[in-house]
Amino acid sequence: MGSTLKDWMKFVYVIFGFCCAFSLGALKGIFVGPIAGLIIIIGNVGVIVGLFPFHVFWTVYTLVKTNRLDVPLKIAFLFALPALFAIWLGLSIAGSVLVGVGYGFFTPWVSAFEAFRHENKKFRHCVVDGTWETIQGSCTVVRDFADICYHSYPAFLNERRESSSTDEVLTLRFVHVPGCIIVGILGLLVEIPLYTAIAIVKSPYMLFKGWHRLMHDLISREGPFLETACIPIAGLTIIMWPLIVIASILMAIFSSFFIGLYGAVIVYQEKSFQKGVAYVIAMVAEFDEYTNDWLYLREGTVLPKTPLLTARPRYRRKGSRSSVHFGGSSRRAGVNDTSVEPRGMLVPSLAPSRSVRETMQEVKVVQMALLVLVLVLDLFGSASYDKNIWEDMMKSCEMRGKELLDASVINPSDLCEWLKAKNSNDGPIIGVGLPCYALFHNLLYSIESGSVGLMMIDGIEVTALNAPQDRLLDWFFQPVMVLKEQIKVIALEEGEVRYLEKLIIFGGNTERMESWKNGSFKPEDALRAAQIQGMARRMIGMVRSVSKLPTYRRRFRHVVKALSAYSIEKNGPVRTGSVRSVNSI
Repeated sequence: MGSTLKDWMKFVYVIFGFCCAFSLGALKGIFVGPIAGLIIIIGNVGVIVGLFPFHVFWTVYTLVKTNRLDVPLKIAFLFALPALFAIWLGLSIAGSVLVGVGYGFFTPWVSAFEAFRHENKKFRHCVVDGTWETIQGSCTVVRDFADICYHSYPAFLNERRESSSTDEVLTLRFVHVPGCIIVGILGLLVEIPLYTAIAIVKSPYMLFKGWHRLMHDLISREGPFLETACIPIAGLTIIMWPLIVIASILMAIFSSFFIGLYGAVIVYQEKSFQKGVAYVIAMVAEFDEYTNDWLYLREGTVLPKTPLLTARPRYRRKGSRSSVHFGGSSRRAGVNDTSVEPRGMLVPSLAPSRSVRETMQEVKVVQMALLVLVLVLDLFGSASYDKNIWEDMMKSCEMRGKELLDASVINPSDLCEWLKAKNSNDGPIIGVGLPCYALFHNLLYSIESGSVGLMMIDGIEVTALNAPQDRLLDWFFQPVMVLKEQIKVIALEEGEVRYLEKLIIFGGNTERMESWKNGSFKPEDALRAAQIQGMARRMIGMVRSVSKLPTYRRRFRHVVKALSAYSIEKNGPVRTGSVRSVNSI
């Protein structure tokens, strides 16, 4: 009797808590949502419109100055630019509106349910959490978006202009122009309606299978609803599931534009009109088969084959370097890699405390839609990437920066130069050299400790098995592992390590390299010296690529400011003007 009464009390508590969280979350969304949404919409649209003339000028200037394109290809791009910029304006403004409404309304609503994760003062957290934080987060979204538009995109264009003369020149033959145009238009006419039809036809399967799985886990207390505190979240997930299904349909339609237009790129790359048409057909079959896999439907595709094709069309020549696919990352695809540890090895999980998003991701039949939504939120900075990795990267940069300040390798003027820089190419010693130095010593530490992956400064080992399930971080994980193996195989001597430190910190600044007496020596063997210089270039390239990602510049700016404060605290304000410039930025 007592056990039954206790179960009924738990049931009543869960129902009451769900109703309270649902009502309070809706009220917070109504009051906070318009403010946060308007901040994102007005801020992002202001950035888009305000920087649009500069984007046009920077892009045209890059097309004219770059040596990697021949004249016909430059002319083709110039003719295509008006359409591309029109697409950019339309999609970016529409995306800003959708993100502003979704983030402003749903973030405080979800925060009300996450209050059940707290041990004490659940009602207070249910009311307070997600109010001011959402407004602050909306400002952060605008700031990260502005960093992408004002810093990352110009840096990307600058790299295109500064391409080496040894790079392959991309050429365009006018005979392929009609084929590119026809296949691009054909791709839009085929992919958009068929992707839309496939997404709409399969949406009921996604809706009811998702509900079935969620209800099964809720009743059986399995999966993401194992803990009692997660049960209210289950109710919200079930209610919001139709919105996730609708969002997946919209994302399928959105992606079909770019997948269709990419057919023109296939024609140009393969120099074949037939390959472009084959790509258009193959991508429809790929999408149908991929959605079948995610929704646990029948294997393969039900789309009819064309009479002239007995198998799925091949749109790449054998041995082609690039291809388009819908598959997962190389880590999950089982790519051969000598750095991957045995399957039986136990490794700690890097997943942070459970959140609503992570709870929902455990529902297998909805991974495709959730992956799309998480990536969209990540691009606008609301979710970022795995916090453990980002925080460890920034802590490592700060720790190594203090070491370099103590050794007078870098100075406060370098920090001020980066903080005041309007162009990402200004202040390279701090913007590129410091992160490279931190990455290099992280790799050395991992090699010395015998790790098969990366050893973080807090002692956690990141391997292919427990690395965060984040696409953007995953793109850099394998190249870093390859670089680590190269450093391990070459077996650098102490003087060569110091020489590599100079290369990655100062780059081509020979004056600063010569002024730093760290016991380095350049190898007499020309091949070995070229290998070390190649490693330095790869690390610099990796850091420059990472620096373009959303949220990176904001996080790294906090590190540079912390180093400036450390320098002032240690040495005192040498120059009044410098102190003012640091504090005012």
